[in-house]
Amino acid sequence: MADDEHPNVSADLIWECCRQNNSYLVKRKTAGGLQFSRDPYNLTNKHSRKYDGFVSNRAVGLLPAEKGGVTLITKKSKHLNRPSSNKNEVTFSGQKSGPKIYKGVVNYTAKKGYRADLRQEAVARASAIHQSQQPKKEIPEKKLRGAKAKAAAEKDL
Repeated sequence: MADDEHPNVSADLIWECCRQNNSYLVKRKTAGGLQFSRDPYNLTNKHSRKYDGFVSNRAVGLLPAEKGGVTLITKKSKHLNRPSSNKNEVTFSGQKSGPKIYKGVVNYTAKKGYRADLRQEAVARASAIHQSQQPKKEIPEKKLRGAKAKAAAEKDL
């Protein structure tokens, strides 16, 4: 096997060294000292070993794409020391319906052998991104109901 497939340092050791201080960590003193992550491979933005992708050899992330689409980024385990070539991007266009996008995300991660425990979070993230890109409907004007309300409105004019 190639040396690129097996790193010299385990992911758990990297997590123990970097969990208190890394460039993706966002610490909040309010709300009980919550910690969040800005890692593009983090599906829930929670700072924890399970969700942080910069530590994992194989990670999944979702980003918004143009025109209502979703971009699935995956981390390859083949070239761990080459940041420019260890990323794969697949874009699902916004012209597809929501369920088709979610099924595409699930199928891609399942066929490529990515972590099954993160599939539900990946679909939830894709759903949130897709829903945020939909145009907002205008709130309709309230109609007056009843003869007394209409009479009172005419009197005010």
